[in-house]
Amino acid sequence: MAGERNGKAFIDAHIHVDLYEEQEREPMLEAAFEEGAAAVVAVSMNLGSSIVNRGLAQRYPGKVHPAYGFHPEQPLPSGPELDELFGWIRSRHEAGERFAIGEVGLPYYTRTEAEAKGERFDEAPYLALLDRFAALAAELDRPIVLHAVYEDAGKACDLLERHGVRRAHFHWFKGSEAVVRRMAASGYRVSVTPDVAYEEEIQQLVRSYPLELLMVETDGPWPFEGPYAGRSTRPAMAKDAAAKVAEIKRLPAGQAARELLDNTRSFYGI
Repeated sequence: MAGERNGKAFIDAHIHVDLYEEQEREPMLEAAFEEGAAAVVAVSMNLGSSIVNRGLAQRYPGKVHPAYGFHPEQPLPSGPELDELFGWIRSRHEAGERFAIGEVGLPYYTRTEAEAKGERFDEAPYLALLDRFAALAAELDRPIVLHAVYEDAGKACDLLERHGVRRAHFHWFKGSEAVVRRMAASGYRVSVTPDVAYEEEIQQLVRSYPLELLMVETDGPWPFEGPYAGRSTRPAMAKDAAAKVAEIKRLPAGQAARELLDNTRSFYGI
């Protein structure tokens, strides 16, 4: 706990551990824990991904906190496949296991790329699926991890409000001032990645968003630019994001790191 008191501990609030090579996962996690990671939040892409992350959570209890869901930037599975995923998540809840719902959301990048090519994109099934996940999060009283940026964030907020979901985490968020104000007023959490070091848009978000609602993440293995160009993404890079948050907020680095850590612990119950 000394690392937490001196501001050297951190939590990577959003990482795709299962997307790293299988032989790379455990050494990477063990190195992260040695470097001060109190925990990582391992988000899932689909049912298979969720099963892998559950196994890692069992291997590292209290240090790998899993989130189960379906990432929206991919073709939707069949109805029976979705039913299987939802049934599996419910069984984890009935067993009393600790987890969040995620990564879920809306396919902003897939949709806008299709529209840029003049192709029609039907967003309705994705909205329906997110509605179903929001309802599940409310029913099970679980945090929900969202991939919803720019105009999609407002749509996600509508669904969260419809179901009375309060514990919502928008990861690597980008959006308008109006939706930022709406999210902050609702108490939704936002996490920033190492790109806060070089992206003015993310720096402005940090300036405007309340510190008590911020967290840091890597979204690994997604690669970064700027000072991270050519480097493999690792959980410890979340410490760099925390240091940049401190600089932007004009706070001592240790104080900001402790608050970001506490924010993540309290949100996820880690």
